[in-house]
Amino acid sequence: MPATPTGRLPPWSPWRPRPDGMPPARAARPRPAVVAAVKTVHTLAWVSIESCVLYVLYAGLVGRTDKRVGIAGAIVAGEILVFAGNGFRCPLTELAERYGAQRGSVTDIYLPKWFAHNMPAIHTPLLVLMTYLHARNLRRQRPRPSTRRKCALT
Repeated sequence: MPATPTGRLPPWSPWRPRPDGMPPARAARPRPAVVAAVKTVHTLAWVSIESCVLYVLYAGLVGRTDKRVGIAGAIVAGEILVFAGNGFRCPLTELAERYGAQRGSVTDIYLPKWFAHNMPAIHTPLLVLMTYLHARNLRRQRPRPSTRRKCALT
């Protein structure tokens, strides 16, 4: 288990215990092919969601806020809700543990360990920046009331 300066693990750490305090359910017979399939599905989902994050960030930087950005943003928001709703633990972790993964973290094999461990800390500033950029874009798109008075001719 990695040490932190405070001695506590962050809530998103793949090494922290389960929220319900129960040990992970282990497979009676490890099934490496199933674990590899779970990790592959997770990697594909991660790539899809990351492409949405990059698109929303890019669109915000270039000043474009439209329907496609809304769809990509909804995908990112859905992932955040699933992650937070599962106690800041990927729902596929339990599935990987059930079929014999060592620690259950589905990101261990296909992403660099440092990146997988710090993914929420890396993404939080990006999410704040994306929200700011699109709020700015929406403010700029809003029609401004005219400051000039219309003169009525009689």
